[in-house]
Formats: sequence, C-alpha cells, structure tokens
Amino acid sequence: MRRLVDNDYLTMVVRLAVGVTFIYASYYKILDPAGFAKSIWYYHLLPGGLINITAVILPWVELICGLGLIFGVLYRGAAVLTTTMTVIFTVALVSALARGIDIDCGCFKVARSSSETVLDSLLFDIVLLILLWQLLVSRSRRWMLSRW
Repeated sequence: MRRLVDNDYLTMVVRLAVGVTFIYASYYKILDPAGFAKSIWYYHLLPGGLINITAVILPWVELICGLGLIFGVLYRGAAVLTTTMTVIFTVALVSALARGIDIDCGCFKVARSSSETVLDSLLFDIVLLILLWQLLVSRSRRWMLSRW
C-alpha cells in the first residue's frame, strides 16, 4: 500500500487534479465576490460581518493553494489548507442538509442555479478528501519546485 501512495506519477496526477479543482473553484468567486457572498449567506452559518471578508479572501486562498499543489511550492501548507477548507465545506454542506436548506453549494458557480444537488456536492467532497489524504501521506517530492 505504501508503494502505491508514494508513487511519483500518482501523486503528480492527484496534485494536478486537486490543484486545478481549487483554481477552477476560485475563478468565478474572484470575478464575482458579491455573488459568492450571497452563496455564503445562504448557508446561514457565518455572522453577517464575516460574510464579505470571507467572500473576498477565500477565493484567493483557494487559488494560491491550487497553484502551490501543482507547482510544489509551499506544498505541505497548501495540502493542509486545502484539506482544512474541504472539511469545512463538507461540514457546511452536511449542516445545510441536516437543517433542510436546499442550496447550490456555491463551489464552482456563484449564486447561480445549478442542477447539482447537495448530495452530489457531498460525494464530490468525499472523493476530494480521499485524494487529499493521498497528498498528505505521500512521501513523493518529485516534480516540485521547492524541496520543503
């Protein structure tokens, strides 16, 4: 099992997949912070004063972490931050589902109608967490611009 987890090619593919996912997720949020703030508000989890600042800062953190994973710069921090964000996103989705709030997750399309259900988003987040687990435990450091 360790051999599979430490495989350089698998780790690079996972780095690319997760990094591109986070970069793509940040794109529309950066272009439309007001729409993203609305998506955050729909969850009814953050106090009003934190919604706008979160809508402005979070997409840039996603972008930087995605680039960090792809290029292997500040890799460990990027992997930990993307895992933390994904856990928080998953908890928010479970919370919305438990409270009966029918929302679009706001992950890739900001405050627009989506055919994606909360359960689809949860499944996606679970797969993402499995991939992130591989990045966190892999000892592969090949094709990284910085070596810790």
